[in-house]
Amino acid sequence: MQLTGAQIVIECLKEQGVDTVFGYPGGAILNVYDELYKHSHEIKHVLTSHEQGASHAADGYARATGKPGVCLATSGPGATNLVTGIATAYMDSVPVVALTCNVGVSLLGKDSFQEIDIAGITTPITKHNFIVKDVNKLAETIRRAFRIAQKGRPGPVLVDIPKDVTVNKAEFRPITVEPEERYSENITEEALAYAEKLIRASEKPYLFVGGGAVISGASRELLEFAEKVQAPVSDSLMGKGAFDGNHELYTGMLGMHGTKTSNYGVSECDLLIAIGVRFSDRVTGNAKKFAKNARILQFDIDPAEINKNIVTDAHIVGDIKEILSRLNQRLERQDHGEWIARIMGYKQKYPLKYAGGGLSGPFIIEEIYRQTKGDAIMVTEVGQHQMWAAQFYRYRNPRTLITSGGLGTMGYGLGAAIGAQMANPGKQVINIAGDGCFRMNMNEMATAVRQKLPLIQVVLNNHVLGMVRQWQTLFYEQHYSATVLNDSVDFVKVAEAMGAAGIRVNDREEFKEAFANALASDMPVLIDCMIDSDDKVWPMVAPGAAISEAFDGEDMKNAKEP
Repeated sequence: MQLTGAQIVIECLKEQGVDTVFGYPGGAILNVYDELYKHSHEIKHVLTSHEQGASHAADGYARATGKPGVCLATSGPGATNLVTGIATAYMDSVPVVALTCNVGVSLLGKDSFQEIDIAGITTPITKHNFIVKDVNKLAETIRRAFRIAQKGRPGPVLVDIPKDVTVNKAEFRPITVEPEERYSENITEEALAYAEKLIRASEKPYLFVGGGAVISGASRELLEFAEKVQAPVSDSLMGKGAFDGNHELYTGMLGMHGTKTSNYGVSECDLLIAIGVRFSDRVTGNAKKFAKNARILQFDIDPAEINKNIVTDAHIVGDIKEILSRLNQRLERQDHGEWIARIMGYKQKYPLKYAGGGLSGPFIIEEIYRQTKGDAIMVTEVGQHQMWAAQFYRYRNPRTLITSGGLGTMGYGLGAAIGAQMANPGKQVINIAGDGCFRMNMNEMATAVRQKLPLIQVVLNNHVLGMVRQWQTLFYEQHYSATVLNDSVDFVKVAEAMGAAGIRVNDREEFKEAFANALASDMPVLIDCMIDSDDKVWPMVAPGAAISEAFDGEDMKNAKEP
């Protein structure tokens, strides 16, 4: 059947099972929006307050579901406003398909009104991108975009469509989309046998779990593997929830703000099994000193991650779920009682803790955990609050912490929370923000209100850029250059002006009551929490130091005492 390019876009989205898209219209993309209007009973469009919010919402939707998130934008500034969200998705391997429209083919390259080479701009931050100048190639290009976004290591793909292509007609034949097969062609018997040999020979194994395990849906296989190997388990920020945070073998996050237990344990182990991790500098600290007593066994779907940051002794390239499933068939339960006892001793000696009394970030996160019984989708911005959310909320299931780990995007959380809430209408979604982050994209509160979403926005308001201030305190002689937010912005009034409820709290009891009321609400609620500007995230590893040199406030105090 003959369809216009705009009609083909909608039919391709329906083929892919897309039920929700996020975007902002404009002149170049009007034909697509006109078709969306006609199919609003099949595909829900969420009008965000800014295109960046749309890209973050598509990202949050994808992370919460595992399905591709879709965002739309018009040409020029509409398209460029997606860039930060696309880069965020790229760094964290999130399947997002961004559809933009450009000026007509005859106007390309002529500095036409609102023309931009968005394909050129996004080349370094997408798995692939396309500009479709022939309507006859449009359907297959969109189908390829979805395949690429999901195949192997996921990531964002952009399709740019000139306006006249959305008007032109072509023959369209619908297809049935088959699910992607798990990538396992490089999982050889030789590699499995060598991994098994290393595991059996180890006396002090440790598991380090990353976002690849979440993406793969490998939680069940990971649990069986950890219990068979009898190894303690640490995770990265992106790996939260892949392994139950309440399990007795779990020791907490690894790295700059990881637990002392995990940092010491990985530094002492003789075999580090890295599962779907990229060995970020925030995890390894001084790479030359990282896990220096251990052999490194790495499992990852992306061969580019092997030996990139940390040199391995052995590796298997393939889907994490498939690798663990095959190894579990080969292994029986190992016995590392003495090693486990040593690590559990660390766990008892070095628990995460914070000062009692006043309202603080860790208290707020623990209270949220208590009131939600650990059954919420937590979203964060970037900074101290992000680390506290990682440390003090115990994630029992994958896809329940949604955060920008690789790019560290301030302003990410609220848009992502909207996407996660749209994907999970029956779940409680909570966005944790600092006041510095929240002001970047707080306009998306209007989107949450418009969509009648019951999400909760918690602002940990210390009137400073907290993480930067922490570094300035520790490493820059307390030179608080441009990090004090001493203006008069009233977030409660901002929330109310946008149609949400706003509550300000100053102590623990006020927060408990406010959060309980927010949980009972069916509309967006903002809770503005006044906390101390000099609260810090502990433990911490100084830049350039080994993770075994993790320290906290108590260590600093003891070091100063004669």
